[in-house]
Amino acid sequence: MFISSAYAATGAASSDWTSFVPMVVIFVLFYFMLVRPQMKQAKEQREMIAALKVGDEVVTSSGILGKVTKVADSVISLEIATNIVISVQKPAIQAKLEKGTIKAL
Repeated sequence: MFISSAYAATGAASSDWTSFVPMVVIFVLFYFMLVRPQMKQAKEQREMIAALKVGDEVVTSSGILGKVTKVADSVISLEIATNIVISVQKPAIQAKLEKGTIKAL
């Protein structure tokens, strides 16, 4: 015959909990390498936005550089050029720049 007979394996069978160990290890690594750093970065972003004040220089997520002229609850007014002021939502602020960055450009 071309097909051989299948026989039961001899030896100790592994327990059910040991089959979950690799999955638990993957989830722990996933948490420490992806989720936790992302939560830390989001917290730093929220703190930076909450600490904005008039006169700060910022860049938006769309790449617009400007100086903060007014801070409201959910909107910030940015002066992007002389006498040109735009309003952007606070979450659109990407980063706070050092003083004088805009003048140097």
